[in-house]
Amino acid sequence: MKHKTLGSSDLVVSDLCLGSMTWGTQNTLEEGHAQIDRALAAGINFIDTAEMYPVNPVSAETTGRTEEIIGEWFARSGRRSDVILATKHSGAGLAHVRDGAPISSKTIPQTIEGSLKRLKTDYIDLYQFHWPNRGSYMFRQHWTYDPSGQDRAATVAHMEDAIGALQREVERGTMRAFGLSNESAWGMAQWAAAADRVGGPRPVSIQNEYSLMCRMADTDVAEACINEQIDMFAFSPLATGLLTGKYQGGKCPEGSRMSLNENLGGRKTARAFAAVDAYLQVAQDHDLHPVHMALAWCRARPFMGSAIFGATTMEQLELAMGAGEVTLSDEVMRALDEVHKAHPLPY
Repeated sequence: MKHKTLGSSDLVVSDLCLGSMTWGTQNTLEEGHAQIDRALAAGINFIDTAEMYPVNPVSAETTGRTEEIIGEWFARSGRRSDVILATKHSGAGLAHVRDGAPISSKTIPQTIEGSLKRLKTDYIDLYQFHWPNRGSYMFRQHWTYDPSGQDRAATVAHMEDAIGALQREVERGTMRAFGLSNESAWGMAQWAAAADRVGGPRPVSIQNEYSLMCRMADTDVAEACINEQIDMFAFSPLATGLLTGKYQGGKCPEGSRMSLNENLGGRKTARAFAAVDAYLQVAQDHDLHPVHMALAWCRARPFMGSAIFGATTMEQLELAMGAGEVTLSDEVMRALDEVHKAHPLPY
């Protein structure tokens, strides 16, 4: 498993990251712990979670359960120092978390304290803002995205206020580094500039959806990553399972994400299945497993820090981890670009 320094931080992370969002709904505590044990044995040292997890479904009753499962593993194993732990502060609008309050200098300390308690730790390695207060074009909102109502002065003032609060947490020792999620290139640059002005932590990562099927980050976000030393932390690199091929031909395996979320959050389209067929053909032509191909492609991107994958079975975990040893040829990379040109933005 390859490791790299994340952005401008001192966090050294594996370039595959273990996602945890199903622990507490689709996966039990014991299954979550088994996944952590196996991932660490394979060289993965990076785990991503969030205060709002688990998902499938998101509910007031389960919020925080995933962090609690990870906290129990820390307590049982005593191996906190072996893990680079990333978690997230929910943004505005999630009604059952702080009554939907936006991120602010007031919410940051109490939110960090809540996560620390559930995680049974006294520090968080990478603390991320889950989505911007002003909204985001992620999760299929790009089709109707309209930023014209944004208040630039208020946004910048919020950023400076939040950076100040984060700096106080760094000084307290409760967090080591700061990351963004579901953010735009403009937002990334503004957060970095705000940190430079007020002297707080600069963002070192951006966690956005990114895969062969969702390449919106390839232009402006990629440029911001390179120039601001902010690494991509890709979620859904398998396009919520579409790129595995398991949903082709009308299939919907029992217990799969599609069986719980029928349209895969807007990703289930006729164009998506046609694109998957083309990507599966590339894998077949080059004797690659499609899971390995999709994850290895993410790992090879020049602005990539780590690709997050989730698994609901140990078999899926083992398969995904195998991508850590796969390097794609220039021929395969060119073939994947040709499919992208023929099937852009399939959902």
